[in-house]
Amino acid sequence: MKLGQLLTGIDFYADKSLLDREVADIKINSLEIKEGDVFVALKGINHDGNHYFNDAFEKGAVAIISDEADGEDIVKVDDARVAYSLISKNFFGRACDELKIVAVTGTNGKTTTTSLISEILNGSGCKTGLIGTEGVKYNGKHIDTGFTTPDPYTLHKVFKQMKDEGIEYVVMEASAHAIALKKLAGVKFDVGVLTNITEDHLDYFGDMDTYAQTKLSFFNRENMTLGIVCADDDYAKYLFVEADVPILSYGIENPSDTFAINLKGDFDHTAFECNCLEEIFPIKTNLVGRYNVENTLAAITVCRALGLPAGLIQANLRYINAVEGRFNVVRCKGFNVVIDYAHTPDGLEKVINTAREMTKGRLIILFGCGGNRDRLKRKIMGKIASENSDKVYVTSDNPRYEKPMDIISEIEEGINCEHETIENREAAIIKALSDCEEGDTLIIAGKGGEKYQDIMGVKHPYNDFDVVHKFFRDQIVEIKGGEYEH
Repeated sequence: MKLGQLLTGIDFYADKSLLDREVADIKINSLEIKEGDVFVALKGINHDGNHYFNDAFEKGAVAIISDEADGEDIVKVDDARVAYSLISKNFFGRACDELKIVAVTGTNGKTTTTSLISEILNGSGCKTGLIGTEGVKYNGKHIDTGFTTPDPYTLHKVFKQMKDEGIEYVVMEASAHAIALKKLAGVKFDVGVLTNITEDHLDYFGDMDTYAQTKLSFFNRENMTLGIVCADDDYAKYLFVEADVPILSYGIENPSDTFAINLKGDFDHTAFECNCLEEIFPIKTNLVGRYNVENTLAAITVCRALGLPAGLIQANLRYINAVEGRFNVVRCKGFNVVIDYAHTPDGLEKVINTAREMTKGRLIILFGCGGNRDRLKRKIMGKIASENSDKVYVTSDNPRYEKPMDIISEIEEGINCEHETIENREAAIIKALSDCEEGDTLIIAGKGGEKYQDIMGVKHPYNDFDVVHKFFRDQIVEIKGGEYEH
């Protein structure tokens, strides 16, 4: 593809002689450049691509795209990140324009909501692809991208692959980082969903207002045709007045276009009456908890907006199980173990409140906090755990480049109840399981279905399900929503 074609739709300044140059590929890492590539100079946290022009040319780059420099062999643009997204789109044939795409953003609930939408669509005969925390899934394929929202090159490459294999719908998670870094520039979503905005990622965004405004800024006519937001979220209410895109709402507590009444549930399922755009029908789902009712309402609203009949949505929801690591219930002899990905204050509180409603005995919480991430939430999560449980176990969870005991100490600053500190996560889980009695519920939070512990840059094989399964190898009578079934 010629450079001029690659730059379609982008305002730029460059010598006309550059535009006829053939481009072999697009690179943002100068170490990966090969003969004929174009190099996009992006500013990162640790590196600035504008410092690597010489390396790029020495390796054979035909041109450099930058929002800082101009000159011979350089294409000057207003925003290099936007340009990177748009040239990636052009390079892969603008495949996203031929797909119906749904984006879900929010602090919590993205993975469950996207999974529900995808499974309802697939179950209704619509060929659907899924992109998110669990990787890329379509037509029986699974690709691990390493990001909740892949970088633009990978994203548009996936769009092209999906289109070529007959995919009609794509449901994807849109992270706050992806929005801030303009990874989604040039993609027009049929529907955008906002689940909630609660504290997370303040190590990157600095404060809640900046974090919230990043997510809210996504909801405009340039990015989507229709917005769907949770009416029970304080930040989301801003969009009812300020968004320049049509908005539908869903919720439980506040008036909404889609809402639920007569909620009933236990550790096995949840049932409620759904009113979606004045159409009333009963829902029974294998997902547990009020927050999963909200996720389900979001999925129902999206699918109705895409034209699926209520009866088809209702039928599909009956057979969809929880995403691995999202309130998976392990039934042991006399007590329950809940394994959940909750790693934010709001997420932890919702899981605790859900389990508390169904627990006859003690509620025991085991969790840790990730290293090199938002430190402010550690004390808050310690406080939430201690105020809403009977006993707390504090342990390690992806310490990365921090000392695990330093993280644990910051969590303990918020704890004011009986608790135990056991740095080794496997040992902590075994101790907590040993302490459980008839009627108790043990919540193992933070990692969910993750298959590793991230320690000093190395991802060591590890999984909470494996630890629980090993401990109760001969005692597990049922596992609901997990990967082990007996």
